[in-house]
Amino acid sequence: MRKVFIADAHLRKPEDENYQVLLRFLASLKGNTETLYILGDLFEFWIGYRQVPFTHYFPVMAQLKELQESGTAIVCFEGNHDFHLGPFFTEDLKAEIHRGPAILTIDGKRVYLCHGDQINRREYGYRLLRFIMHNRLSLAMVPLIPPALPSFMAVHMGRGSKKKHHSNKVRWDYCALLREFAAARFSEGCDVVISAHFHRPFLEEASLGREQILLSLGDWISQFSYGEWADGKLSLKTYR
Repeated sequence: MRKVFIADAHLRKPEDENYQVLLRFLASLKGNTETLYILGDLFEFWIGYRQVPFTHYFPVMAQLKELQESGTAIVCFEGNHDFHLGPFFTEDLKAEIHRGPAILTIDGKRVYLCHGDQINRREYGYRLLRFIMHNRLSLAMVPLIPPALPSFMAVHMGRGSKKKHHSNKVRWDYCALLREFAAARFSEGCDVVISAHFHRPFLEEASLGREQILLSLGDWISQFSYGEWADGKLSLKTYR
């Protein structure tokens, strides 16, 4: 069966279009998808409380649970908007969690998977913020954080991300950054690089002694793009 890769839905409210489209897409995966890889930022903001207080995420949580119970394995990578994923993912979904990039073997290929927020090494301010938000001390503090605070942060981060993403598109050549990063991973023996974060959907193939593929997943905000691995071939698709 096929394997599916998604990222960057930045879900906020169940009535939003991208939320509803994603729910339909997840329902369509039941019974025909071996593994769902979520490469970060599924939510606008998430940290993993023991009892999930984010009622606006219950519909997608229920859909993921039904998908897992139907036989689809779920593999999750932390993003810059969702981290310390918590018991719902580790216990309810029995998901395989990666706090950072990982090299996994898929159909005999060495596949480098990451959210992508660590690719631009020159974003020094963000690298410091990521260290603060993702370290074990912040994980230990999760039970002490009032649930109202993450909800406030979700609104704040949503507004800030849109502004920052626009300015960064002018400042940085995202595609060039991805190609440079992928070339380094290919030189280390990886066959495929799959990344998210930059909201630029594209797939490129090269053959330098062996086939090499770079897939940038795009997003589920307006593009509804995803990766599909079927019959040994990786492709970039759009769902509507």
